[in-house]
This record gives sequence, C-alpha cells and structure tokens, in this order.
Amino acid sequence: MTQPASTRITLPGISSRAWEHPSDRVALSALRRLKGFDQVLKVLSAMLRERQHRLLYLASGAKVGPRQFGDLDALLDQCSDVLNVPDRPDLFVYQSPEVNAFCIGMDTPFIVITSAMYELMDHDELRFVIGHELGHALSGHAVYRTMLMHLLRLADSFGFIPLGGWALRAIVAALMEWQRKSELSGDRAGLLCAQDLDTAIRVEMKLAGGKHLDKLDSQAFLAQAREYERTGDMRDGVLKLLNLEMRTHPFSVLRAAALTSWVDSGGYGAVMRGDYPTRGEDSTRFVDDVSAAAGHYRDGFDQSDDPLIKGIRDGLGGIVDGVGQAATSAVDAVGRKITEWRRDS
Repeated sequence: MTQPASTRITLPGISSRAWEHPSDRVALSALRRLKGFDQVLKVLSAMLRERQHRLLYLASGAKVGPRQFGDLDALLDQCSDVLNVPDRPDLFVYQSPEVNAFCIGMDTPFIVITSAMYELMDHDELRFVIGHELGHALSGHAVYRTMLMHLLRLADSFGFIPLGGWALRAIVAALMEWQRKSELSGDRAGLLCAQDLDTAIRVEMKLAGGKHLDKLDSQAFLAQAREYERTGDMRDGVLKLLNLEMRTHPFSVLRAAALTSWVDSGGYGAVMRGDYPTRGEDSTRFVDDVSAAAGHYRDGFDQSDDPLIKGIRDGLGGIVDGVGQAATSAVDAVGRKITEWRRDS
C-alpha cells in the first residue's frame, strides 16, 4: 500500500549514484568517449541558451505553483524532500496529446509534463513521474537530453544531418542508446519517491496499454518481459535491436521488469534502509563506481537469455568487451572510412 506523504521516508544527502542504473553509467561513459562529442556539445551549448527554453514553456504552458496545478506543486515538494533536492527545478504543464514528461535545460534543468500524461495518471502515479524526472535532473541528464532534442530537430528539419553527417549520426545514435538506458535510472528515482512498487508498475502498464487497468494484470505484464527475453532465434535478436533503433525510451514491459529486478535484488531495500552513497563521497568514489557499473553490465551480458546475445556470447565470446569499447571502436571505424574516402577521391 502507498504510504501517506507524512510518513514517506526521506533520504538525506543521497547521491544520484544510489539510483543510477549500471547500463546508464556505462552508456554515458561510452558516449563521452565518442570522437567529436565534446565539440558538438560545446557548439550547441554556445548556440542554445537556457533562457530560450524557459521562455518557450513560460509562454506556451502553465507554470506549476500553489495557484496552478497545486497538486503537482505539492508532489514536487514531497519528491524534493525525499531526494533531498538542493534546488527545486521549475515544473510546467504543456498541452499535448502525447503522453510524455521530460527534463531539459543546458544550464538549469526544468521539468515538463504534458496534459495527456497528467490526465492518464492518478495522484500517486504522478508522484512516480515527477520523481523520475527529478532523478534525471539530479543525475545531470538534462544537458544531454537537450543536446539530443536539438540534433533530432535539426535532422527532421533538413531531412538529414548536414556537415560531418556520419560523425553526427554516430553521436545521435549513441545519445539515443544512452537515453534509453537513462530511463532505467529515472524509474529507480521515481520508485524512491513513490515508495510503492505497485504504483510504479501501474505507470508502466498505463504507458503500454492505456488507462484501462481493469483490463490488465501486473503478473501477466511482467511475464511478457520474460517471454520477450527468451523468444526466438538470432534473427529475432536482430529485430529487437531494429525495433529500438529510433526509440528514445525502452519498452514499458522491460522497464517494469528492470524495476522489479532492482527490488528483488535488494538494491531498493538497501537505499530505503539508509545504505546509500552520499554526495560528499561522489568525488572519491566515481572511478570505482564506473568500474563496478561496467562489471555489472558485463555480468548482464553473460547471463542474458536473449538468443542473439547467447549466440554472440557462445560463438564470439572474446569479441565483446563492454559497450564503451564497442561504441568507441565503431566511431573509429567510421573515421577511418572517411579518411580513406578522402584520400582516394
């Protein structure tokens, strides 16, 4: 049963490392190592000013406060208390038929919830959604999400990504892969705020099947994830990758399974008991933490039941050495091809 706000456990000094998923850590590390990534980030940071984004939603949405969407304002306060947020971000409700919520901003992050998301979720489910986005803000995800948003908009406007297109396409692909992983971190932060797994699973069920919870069953929903993981042969593994190619979020069924796994493994319970990293330790623990995340990622690869992953593991065991190396090698290969093409032209 969901706890009343007055009895919800708060987590003083909690570091974002407490909820960041290992796959998120490894994918972000790989992203930062991509050639050209720093240059693109610098260019976009110079072009895009925080004020521009804030003014857009200030003019076109409703800024949440005591007199506008007071229920969301109270939930934002409660979630900020739980995660010990030092600076509460602004929150806007934006009219849109798309069920969505996001956290963006190059300097100071802010949160946007669409009207469709507000209508779909009940009060406790919205607490999970707001906690999810607060997790993104505290993890520093907003900068990279804003970067991806504008690169995709550029590609959509021109029909292609001009000037150094292949390098930018590699960065866009890596950004999208990282963003999918980052959603798993956001879900963990949402659960820490909701402090009720059933609420979190309901959110994922609604994102997958709509508002008719009376037509859905949580155990059957989670069983879909196990079926998806095991289904098919290597061809199906390739199709799974293709299905994800242009998605900014992982599939809701798999998100629900990932959250359940975190609870079953004891990770969530440890945080709720006060056993979590603090912000004061962040500077000294970062390197060790990334190494542990990489190890977790490799363990997941070693234990996966996905037919494609099993085929790679069994037949090409020594080739795959973590997503970071794979991403960097892919970009290096693209760079060599471009150099060869220029030399031969």
